Amino acid sequence: MRIAVTGSIATDHLMTFPGRFADQFVADQLHTVSLSFLVDNLDVRRGGVGANIAFGMGQLGTKPILVGAAGFDFDEYRAWLDRHGVDTESVRISETLHTARFVCTTDADHNQIGSFYTGAMSEARLIELKTVADRVGGLDLVLIGADDPEGMLRHTEECRSRSIPFAADFSQQIARMEGDEIRVLMDGATYLFSNEYEKGLIETKTGWSDAEILGKVGHRVTTLGSRGVRIERAGDDPIEVGCPDEERKADPTGVGDAFRAGFLSGLAWGVSLERAAQVGCMLATLVIETVGTQEYQLQRAHFMERFTKAYGDEAAAEVQAHLS
Repeated sequence: MRIAVTGSIATDHLMTFPGRFADQFVADQLHTVSLSFLVDNLDVRRGGVGANIAFGMGQLGTKPILVGAAGFDFDEYRAWLDRHGVDTESVRISETLHTARFVCTTDADHNQIGSFYTGAMSEARLIELKTVADRVGGLDLVLIGADDPEGMLRHTEECRSRSIPFAADFSQQIARMEGDEIRVLMDGATYLFSNEYEKGLIETKTGWSDAEILGKVGHRVTTLGSRGVRIERAGDDPIEVGCPDEERKADPTGVGDAFRAGFLSGLAWGVSLERAAQVGCMLATLVIETVGTQEYQLQRAHFMERFTKAYGDEAAAEVQAHLS
């Protein structure tokens, strides 16, 4: 099963300030703020929802096709993804812009000051999925993840016009989208991904009820945080899958991306929706135990040991056949 993952490609530059931002502000001078913070640490991490999901699928051996736009500074990041099983040949490289970047400083009280540079991500709207499909011999599913909004709309319309099944995954972009845009991006999706909060936001912004949305998409996949995930389809009983026990909780960033990577890998293997969700929850657990969205290592024996403990021998036997 050939799955293309569209979405943002970015790097995060995370810094730590040992003091408190609040102590640096002068109440009657806030209209002319000019501050510079001497930071203790700089942590540069690879990120972007498209790249995170593709990385996870690559770790599981399902050879995803990453579709997005990056800058002329992408060489090192590309090499990293290539080494971890991601097809990056369909990434558009901007001739003039840097790869999207999030720069954030966190103080001793965990307050943050950050900036997001869109950069090359704005060129995602120039990518044609037909070119991608022709290169790899056709596409069986396209995940349309958070990216340049015009690019998301173009990819969705192209999937419809070319009869390519697609999964809608608005993620961070849902906050800036209006109801009309969400309706266009969602209608006819084979899968609709969201967390619980986003689920309510989708219903509020579109004016569609849960039942109406289930009538417009094939499956609604809602992540429930520590409670796992619920998969719904009109006319069927919901499928609910819990999470494996965590060994520790280091960093929740990228957990949703990891779930999607595991779930999509299960679809690529051809296992049931329940099994796919179990793989997604297991991979998400590994990510929450690691600082960074692509810093975890998938050691197959360890993965299967924990998967078996969480979901039983029968489930493990099905998944083991694909991980081998």
